[in-house]
Amino acid sequence: MKFGIIITQTEPETVFNGLRLAFYSLQQGDQVRIFLSGKGVDIDKIEDPQFDVNGQAQKVLDAGGEFLACGTCLKLRNYEESEICPLSTLKDHYEVIRDLDKVITV
Repeated sequence: MKFGIIITQTEPETVFNGLRLAFYSLQQGDQVRIFLSGKGVDIDKIEDPQFDVNGQAQKVLDAGGEFLACGTCLKLRNYEESEICPLSTLKDHYEVIRDLDKVITV
C-alpha cells in the first residue's frame, strides 16, 4: 500500500503516534510519505521527555520513509531545510494526496 501522513501540528504525543504508525507501515512493506505543513514543519524542534519525536522520525527515515516539508511554511518561519524537513512544494503536497492509497492527517 502507498500510505501518506500529513502532519500539521506539534503536539508531541500526537506527532509521535503518527510517526509510530508510519514506522509500523514501513515494517509491513508499505510505502510511506509524510508531508509537513503549517506547524508541522516544527517537527524537528519538538522536545519532550516522554515522546522522542526526533528519534521516531529518524526510525522512519532509516526504514525508507520519505518526509516532505512545505517550503512556504519553512520560509515564513525563516527555517532552513533539514533531513526531516526537506524543502518541498504545493505540487509535492498535491501528489501525496493524489497518488497514495490512504492519507491521514495528524
